[in-house]
Amino acid sequence: MTQRRYQKHYEETVKIAADASNIFAFADNHTNFSAHMNQSSWMMGGGKMETQTDEGRGKRVGSHIRMGGRIFGVRLFLDEVVIQHESPYRKAWETVGQINLAVIDHYKLGFEIMRIDNSSKLKVYIDYNLPISQKAHWFGVLFGEIYAKWCVRQMSRGVKDHFQTE
Repeated sequence: MTQRRYQKHYEETVKIAADASNIFAFADNHTNFSAHMNQSSWMMGGGKMETQTDEGRGKRVGSHIRMGGRIFGVRLFLDEVVIQHESPYRKAWETVGQINLAVIDHYKLGFEIMRIDNSSKLKVYIDYNLPISQKAHWFGVLFGEIYAKWCVRQMSRGVKDHFQTE
C-alpha cells in the first residue's frame, strides 16, 4: 500500500481510569468506537451511516470496514482498511479506493493508549485531506476542521464515558 500524505491533523487526549487492555478491547470494536456515525445527529445532517465489517471485523491488519448512508440527503460511502493493530496500545485505519464524503476526503484515523499510574491516556487522532472537487473543496475549507474535531471528540469521549459509567 502506498503511503498517503495528509494536509490536516487533529488529535485529542483524555485520561481514563481503566486498564489499557480494557480500553483497547472496547475501542477495537468499531461499533463502539464509531457509534456517533451510526446515530442521527445535527452534525450528520439528520442522517446516519451503517457500518459493515468483513470477517476480520476490523480487528486485524488488512480488515475492511465499510460505511454508507445519507447525510443532508446526499449518499455517502467509504471503505477503510486497518493498517496497524498492536493490542493493547495502538490501532490505525485509513480510507481506500473510491469514497464519497462531504467535507473531508481520504483520511487516516487511529488511537494510542499509554499507561500512566493507575489509569491510561487515550489519544485519538485524524489525519485528513480536503475534498478535491472545487465545490466540495470549499465545503471542506468551511466545515472540514469542525467535522474532524467533532468526530475525534465523539470517539475519545465515547470511550471515556463508557468507563466512567461502568
